[in-house]
Amino acid sequence: MIPALMRAVLLRGHGDYDQLEYREDVPVPKPAAGEVLVRVAAAGVNNTDVNTRIGWYSKTVTAATAQTDAKSGAAAEDGGWTGAPFVFPRVQGADACGRIVAVGSGVDAARIGERVLVDPVLRPRDGGLEDVAYLGADRDGAFAEFVTVPAGNVHGIASERSDVELAAVPCSWSAAENMLTRAGVTRGETVLVTGASGGVGSAVVQLARRRLARVIAQTATDKAEGIRALGAAEVVARDADLLARLGSESVDAIIDVVGGPQFPVLLELLRRGGRYAVAGAIAGPVVELDLRTLYLKDLRLLGCTVTEPEIFRNLIGYIERGEVRPVVSATFPLRQIAAAQREFLRKGHLGKIVLVP
Repeated sequence: MIPALMRAVLLRGHGDYDQLEYREDVPVPKPAAGEVLVRVAAAGVNNTDVNTRIGWYSKTVTAATAQTDAKSGAAAEDGGWTGAPFVFPRVQGADACGRIVAVGSGVDAARIGERVLVDPVLRPRDGGLEDVAYLGADRDGAFAEFVTVPAGNVHGIASERSDVELAAVPCSWSAAENMLTRAGVTRGETVLVTGASGGVGSAVVQLARRRLARVIAQTATDKAEGIRALGAAEVVARDADLLARLGSESVDAIIDVVGGPQFPVLLELLRRGGRYAVAGAIAGPVVELDLRTLYLKDLRLLGCTVTEPEIFRNLIGYIERGEVRPVVSATFPLRQIAAAQREFLRKGHLGKIVLVP
């Protein structure tokens, strides 16, 4: 039985935690043609949820995520990830693991009951970048009991992993594999991973090792053993002098989600012809770049947001074959989303924080 109403969290506007409204009377959405209705079993928490809430995507904000006053982006006209105004209210949540419980016209009814992961990147049919949308940003997402999604974005998965573990995958692991793919990381190369204890970083460590690369991970000292267990050959502290520790031109590729003041040093660490891939800037979005370092070393700087469809399909295969394992630090009931985000911003966790509706 599909109820008429559901539990969900509505983001009412840019600002502090009071903009997150937990409701139990939100109408259950109905799948349109080509869509399915998924009963959400678990949904992961991501940086983009917090960044959107506090208006961090606005060009008026230049501080690190954790240092941004939640009121600073409250009136932002460019608060969406594309630079356009964000539409409120919105059910956020890019990560969804669950089961299909209904289908719209044009979708095989045999899919009802299928256990699925949702690819959050909603691509236009022409494959262009202009009209790409994201679950939980451009349409209602997984911080609810039910969510509708285009059928092509919903992938069946056969795994013994729990719903909570699988909910850690869609956004973070896609970002991780996308950066490694674009940077062309291959066997025998040395890769530096910043923010290695987070959802994206911990995924990068495992996925880079899967490619038989040598991984150097940057993280808090108290998380070093946990990161080594995921496959890092070497761990350096967040506040380490990277040039003194690793040496100039010592790595082939850098996978970065941190940004901030250490950006110039990261480019010094790259060998000639090295690649820098980025999909986040939690330590600050505005960085210093010496163009001489960029062109005299023949470096490649790669901004990574929109993934190709095969990225998600590949991840499904890695998980089903047991080649990687999602890491979950904590779970919270949906109604405690504010507590989950506070814990997320404290950065004391290893892996993902997951909400259970």
